[in-house]
Amino acid sequence: MPGLYFVSDIHLGLQDPQAERQKIERLESLFAIIRSQGGALYLLGDILDYWMEYRHVIPKGYSRFLCLLSELTRSGIEVTWLAGNHDFYLGTYFNDELGVKTLYGLQEVRHDGKLFLMAHGDGLGEGELGYKFFANVVRKPFNLGLFTGFHPDLATALMKKLSRLSRAHKKGDTRYESTRLIDFATSLAHERVFDYFVCGHNHAERIQAVNESGCTYVNLGSWIEGQYPYGVYDQGIFQIRKV
Repeated sequence: MPGLYFVSDIHLGLQDPQAERQKIERLESLFAIIRSQGGALYLLGDILDYWMEYRHVIPKGYSRFLCLLSELTRSGIEVTWLAGNHDFYLGTYFNDELGVKTLYGLQEVRHDGKLFLMAHGDGLGEGELGYKFFANVVRKPFNLGLFTGFHPDLATALMKKLSRLSRAHKKGDTRYESTRLIDFATSLAHERVFDYFVCGHNHAERIQAVNESGCTYVNLGSWIEGQYPYGVYDQGIFQIRKV
């Protein structure tokens, strides 16, 4: 049975041009691996450092990535994107134009007899009250309509500002942030049986059992430190590899 692939927190558009070229080149290599092996790809949020969709405008700066994504889906690979707190509103463009299914929040999929629970990780568990309120308000259709009514240059500048504010907040809360998601997965394992809880968000790469029943927490890490991790589940084994 073809495997499942997972990646998160690439933050395309965040860093200097050389770092951005390296990330795109590694993504191209990863997509080539997936095409050759077959399977499905799950993008677990913050793939872009900022994104707000419009009806008639595509934000500048992601052309090569969008082409790679289109090539992957046209080759028959199923791609699902769970929105993160930086690629905030994905809308319908990725689904309608690129064949990428977009979702929000905690999702689940069964594969090879295993249950995978997946999320970016923002807003889960205790804390992040300000972000939870912000996401709940802004992602409502009426408020999205107001926001996307701004001139795209103004709205993009605002999204960049919000991205920087989100990152500044995380720096001051590193120890709490590094434990919040594994605490959430541990609590979730008391409520239901699953095989893998897969997430990103806090950039802390890890695979760890959370109870004696075999429920496992997986954090995919990030691509902004010069490492290029991705998760792969194949033949009953979940691994984090580097591309």
